[in-house]
Amino acid sequence: MTKNRFKRWKPPTFDKDDTTQWNWMCQHHKNLKLGFGVDIGAFTYINAKKGVIIEDFVQIGSHCSLYSLSTIDNKEGKILLKRNCRIGTHSVIMPGVTIGKNTVIGAFSFVNTDIPDNTLAYGVPAQTKRKLTQKEIKKLEEAFS
Repeated sequence: MTKNRFKRWKPPTFDKDDTTQWNWMCQHHKNLKLGFGVDIGAFTYINAKKGVIIEDFVQIGSHCSLYSLSTIDNKEGKILLKRNCRIGTHSVIMPGVTIGKNTVIGAFSFVNTDIPDNTLAYGVPAQTKRKLTQKEIKKLEEAFS
């Protein structure tokens, strides 16, 4: 079922308001690099002014925010979401953060530091809670291969 979902996957197009046909938005979308099979939920906001790279088969839930530039504390830096990571709904990713391959970020998390490969992390601020089991990793990798 899931494997067939991306047979006809195409990158998004942006309208004059920087919004896609799936109702997520990216300012400075020229600095957004999307891998194949990326799935971004409705009402997600991405500020890619300093660069955002989203590798293959990443899933981002609805109502998330990714900021490569923060006007509150003047932090800035490229965001990297590695292959197969999952970001739960309503999560916030701050500037300069890398989220590892096969990593799962729980819903409503605030991610302001790097999260390693193959882990489960969540919270405010997000913290690594445990390594994923080989069975969990295999399931994530098979979902879209």
